[in-house]
This record gives sequence, C-alpha cells and structure tokens, in this order.
Amino acid sequence: MSSNEQTCTQPIGLDVGTSRIVVARREGKKYQFEAQLNAFITLPYSKLTHSLLQREEVFHEVEGEEIVVAGNDAQRFAEVFHVETRRPMRRGVLNPQEPHSLAVVRRLITKLLGNASEGARVLFSVPAAVDHQEDGLSYHEVSIGQILKALGYAADPIEEGLAVVFSELAGSNYSGFGISCGSGLCNVCLAVLSVPVISFSIPKAGDFIDSHASAVTGERATRLRVQKELSFHMNGFGGDRVQNALTVYHDDVIHTLTSAMRSKIATAQQLPKLHRPVPVVLSGGTAMPKGFLDRFIAALHTLDFPVRISEVRLSDDPLNATARGALMAALASDRTYANAAVA
Repeated sequence: MSSNEQTCTQPIGLDVGTSRIVVARREGKKYQFEAQLNAFITLPYSKLTHSLLQREEVFHEVEGEEIVVAGNDAQRFAEVFHVETRRPMRRGVLNPQEPHSLAVVRRLITKLLGNASEGARVLFSVPAAVDHQEDGLSYHEVSIGQILKALGYAADPIEEGLAVVFSELAGSNYSGFGISCGSGLCNVCLAVLSVPVISFSIPKAGDFIDSHASAVTGERATRLRVQKELSFHMNGFGGDRVQNALTVYHDDVIHTLTSAMRSKIATAQQLPKLHRPVPVVLSGGTAMPKGFLDRFIAALHTLDFPVRISEVRLSDDPLNATARGALMAALASDRTYANAAVA
C-alpha cells in the first residue's frame, strides 16, 4: 500500500470509528472530509491476483500467504467474492480477536493522513468508558497515538461525545449534550462551557441492531446494514419482518440510551447548576433513519428527564460531526489557528 503523498502541516481532526475512519481538514473557511471504510478482506496470495490488484490500483498489502484488501475497496471485493468484510475494531476499540486489526488501522490512517510536517497537531476520537470498564480502551488509545506519532504528528485523544459538542454546540457556548450513535457504541457527553461533566458510552449501537435483527430474520448482517442505509424508516410495524426487526432493535437502543442518560445525571455527584435549558444533538449513522429523532424525543419526555432541554436535533452532517469537532478542538488549541476555529 502506498501512503498519502501529501505532507500535512495544519491541524487535523480524526474520527477513528468502528465502521469508518474519517479525517477532517480546514481549507480556508470550508471543512474538507475524507473517509475510508474501517474493514478488510483477505484473499489467498498469487502473483496473478497481486498484479491485477496493482493494475486496478486496489488498496492492498501482501502478508505472507494472504493479500489484505482494506478500506472502501474491501466492500467492493466482498460483494464480488460473496464474503463478509471483517472489522479491525469492535465496540469502539481495536478488536483483540482480530490478528490484522492494528496493521489494517495503521494502513488506513496512513493512507488518509500522510506524513506530518513539524509536528502538526491532530486530535483523534476515542470512546468513553462503558460502565467504568476499561475493556481495552487504554491499549486502543495508546496504539492509535503511536501510529500518529510515527507519522510525525503531535497527537492527543478527544472523547467522541465531546467532539460532537465542539462540532455542534458553538451557539450554546459549548454547553449541552453531544451524542454519537455509531456502529460499535453510542457515546454521550454533557459539557458545560466545553468542559465535560458527564461522559459515558453504551454497547448498544448499529452493530447490535444488525446482529440481533439478523438472528431473528435469518438475513445476513451486511444486507441489513445496507437496507438500513437505503430505505429503513421507523414508522411502526407492518408486513415486512426485516423492517419490523430493525424497528424493534432501534427502539431498544433508544430506550437504553435515554435511560442511561437519566441514570447518569441522577446519580452524578456535584453536577454543576445549569441556569438555562441545554440542547441535545445527535450524530452518527445509527441516528440517521427517519423516525429515530422523533422516537428519541418521545423517550426523553416519558422519563421525566432531570435536566431542562432547550432542543433536540440531528446534526446537519451526522457522519462527519465527530471528525469536524475534533478538528475544531485542534484548531482552538493551536494558537496559529485559534481565530480560524471560531470564525
């Protein structure tokens, strides 16, 4: 695999997600995003296959007796060979059961970012803890940091929910709830003036929906994932068993998430006094289906929520919100670009 030829000098935001890796850069007053699927497949090595992949400029690497095809090309070749893609990450962190996990993530990050110049700053997303369990989080955070430092970056982590706060809540002085509903986890952060007060994640998200809906319908999880993205709408129950199963497990995620939010706030010690209602912003692919936002709002209302809410909305750019927020935080912490971050 050839790495990105571009040498980077400006601050960067990096969302290292279970499903996708997204990089955010700022060009003038505009944000630019680039993403790769965080997945791969392996093929038996042969000189012919290797030469054909090179000719087609497919992102791959030879490892012993295998060829590892990673990123966006992995999905295309998975469909050609009728196999499931494999994931380097599980529940928001590197998958300890997958021997290719660290190598694949390193290649994808290298492809997206290229080499740094003079220690360019990058903030990369990490998940919040699940019920105070470490569950590989420290290993994941250190490993991603080492990959970035090897490329020449001055790298620091930012929790995913806090990145959403930076991305979406400038209008409320970075006070409120930033929520990222991804594939591996749903991450939540309540911040006051950009300072995280409560942050946590739940292990029910997009992969939970896909695997459980697959188990009760007999459909492949990949097909369910595609159907979610193309046509799924949470509009009640009908004659389609796949739609019904997806609705059931989306509702399960919503109720688990809102109940956890209420519980964390109710049991928090020394919670700052919030003198005015705060907004809630949802992001991530799992929050995108039509009807999700309405059901999330309804679930909050039925819980007698302990914090006054001014609005609940979906990010205008749900798939890129975390990367954008990480970039905004990186810009704000870099004196050279501080003014640009708030422009």
